[in-house]
Amino acid sequence: MHARAEATLEGETLVVNLGGAWRITEPLPAWTKVRGDHRPHAVCLRMDGIEHWDSSLVRFVYEVQGWCQGTGASCDITALAATARHLVEELSRAQEKGGAPGRAPNLLADLGLAATALWRQTSGFAGFVGECTLSAFGLLRRPGRFRWRDCLSEMQQCGAMAVPIVSLSSFLVGLTLAYTGAIILRQFGGDIWVADIVGLSTFREMGAVMTGVVIAGRTGAAFAAQIGNMKAGEEIDALETLGIAPVDFLVMPRFVALTLMTPLLTMYANALGILGGMVVASGVLEIPPSAYWIETQTAIDMSDVSVSLVKSAVFGMLVAMAGCLRGLQADRSAVGVGRAATSAVVTSILLMIVADAIFAVLFNVLGI
Repeated sequence: MHARAEATLEGETLVVNLGGAWRITEPLPAWTKVRGDHRPHAVCLRMDGIEHWDSSLVRFVYEVQGWCQGTGASCDITALAATARHLVEELSRAQEKGGAPGRAPNLLADLGLAATALWRQTSGFAGFVGECTLSAFGLLRRPGRFRWRDCLSEMQQCGAMAVPIVSLSSFLVGLTLAYTGAIILRQFGGDIWVADIVGLSTFREMGAVMTGVVIAGRTGAAFAAQIGNMKAGEEIDALETLGIAPVDFLVMPRFVALTLMTPLLTMYANALGILGGMVVASGVLEIPPSAYWIETQTAIDMSDVSVSLVKSAVFGMLVAMAGCLRGLQADRSAVGVGRAATSAVVTSILLMIVADAIFAVLFNVLGI
């Protein structure tokens, strides 16, 4: 027999007799039809010859309880089997933890939560920038209190140790730019202009951007992981207990090291990019290296070098601040440290893209 639910009104109590085979794959009675037009003060559920039951019965009883709570009526399920009562209680607790069942998404609520989260992150980043600014002024006033040993160690890690990957990426970018330019320029007999394309593209955009991306993936993630691991180990709490500001002790050495080393890496990347273009020009376009170098010198002036240095210094600051901030905001667990490292890379690249767009507009207005 199929599942059945027969309701009988006894005074102010609606007695519901449940019987038949309750299978979720077969038609089931609906509570609205079982109740009809009755508005009882109490509902009593009973098992009357149930042959088989599964989660469909638990769901039906839970629906009845929900209706009773909404109308203020009492619900008596003591006549049900102990296993069924236990499962109904477990379902109620699970729904309380996970929210109301079947809740439709609310666009305004989602927008509000997203705006609140954005404001919280923006205010946190602004507050962190303020702390770094105050710490930098303190460094200028009292340079003797700065941890130069830690700074030199970080300069080695984020500078000298990053030379191989920066060399490879910059050389290949120069090759790619030269090959791309050669496809068009050979059609017009302007092979020598490939030096202009590679030189200007490398100095004004690709050198600083590619170095920033490499530094974000290599050093920014390392900063977030190191500081996040220290937070999980309660080392940062120990520093605060001793009256030592984490920004002064942990952030500023990394900030200064990356700000100083990123322009140097960028100039090195620019040189490797031009070398990559020279290899393509010599091997594919048959342009002598001396002619390529002379044309590069005519295309690049000090304004292009200044643009590269300014961009790279700002990118280094952004990567250092993003990595350290995500590390300080990491959860006290291994999963939190991993998420902090990932978030540091994403935040660094996003900030660099925004800064690069601002620089493009600013340099165009200034005519640089």
